[in-house]
Amino acid sequence: MASPVSIKDVATRAKVSVGTVSNVLNRPEVVTPATRDRVLSAIRELGFVRNDAARQLRSGTPRAIGLVVLDVANPFFTDVARGVEDTASEAGHAVILCNTDESAQREARHVELLAEQRVHGVLITPVDPGVVGRLRERGLSVVLLDHPTDEPDLCSVAVDDRAGGELAVTHLLAEGYERIVMVNGPSHIHQPRQRHRGALDAVRKAGRPAGVLEELKVPGLNVACGQRAAEQLLARAERPDAVFCANDLLALGVLQVFVRGGVRVPEDIAIVGYDDIDFAAAAAVPLTSVRQPRQQIGRTAAELVIAETMEPESHEHRHVLFTPELVVRDSSRRPRRRRSR
Repeated sequence: MASPVSIKDVATRAKVSVGTVSNVLNRPEVVTPATRDRVLSAIRELGFVRNDAARQLRSGTPRAIGLVVLDVANPFFTDVARGVEDTASEAGHAVILCNTDESAQREARHVELLAEQRVHGVLITPVDPGVVGRLRERGLSVVLLDHPTDEPDLCSVAVDDRAGGELAVTHLLAEGYERIVMVNGPSHIHQPRQRHRGALDAVRKAGRPAGVLEELKVPGLNVACGQRAAEQLLARAERPDAVFCANDLLALGVLQVFVRGGVRVPEDIAIVGYDDIDFAAAAAVPLTSVRQPRQQIGRTAAELVIAETMEPESHEHRHVLFTPELVVRDSSRRPRRRRSR
């Protein structure tokens, strides 16, 4: 892994003193335009980032790791962050939490900030796949979070999302549902894409026609997007008899609109979510969901990135893939089956 570019490297490339580089960074007005341009050109060529955290680290502030997630408002990532923070704190590390809102532009800004702060490692659920390479070029340890990989020189911690999607739709088919709509998020995000592939696997393995499963894409993975999807479904002349949502926030949004619209769940339409956040069991109709070990994902990822930062030469990269579990509740059980119990 390459060492970070130093201010001395920039001075050598620009053929100026270290003090001149420092002036360009902190007091550019005292440097002549020609010299300033030469230094800035060297900074760009070398990929230098300011070590704004150096003074803090020398004074004894705990080492920091960055945590970059898709949506900090999603309770799934809140629980993952708790696992990361618990483990990092025990090891004497601080955690800098960054929220991308599923935006590659915001992700790029956060990554630049983390590099400037000289964090020792980054846990990231990437929007732009290229961001991992840019982090590693800066000399940072990286662990992919909730995003599997088979790259031998990179750690990852994730849940088998394809298997989770298959679990959800296999359950709905076994319950006798015939017209299933998957409310799914953006296809450029790994998790929704894999969950849809698993849903298709379930249909194929059950020997059912492909038309049994329809995909309804929404622009985000939040409650508001779930509500809009439900409104579209209620406006149809022929409604589905089951909905599988790419996460629980979508499912809760769908459930809210259905309840307000007088749709009985599951008598009229069944719902299955994904993540099994705490709100799933506490919903107006307890929500069937695919459970992920949220805090354990965070703890494991933090352990891996801290191990790599502490002993980079001897560190062995690992790909940890947890198995999801289906938790069946009232939102998808056929009423006749619930009565028979």
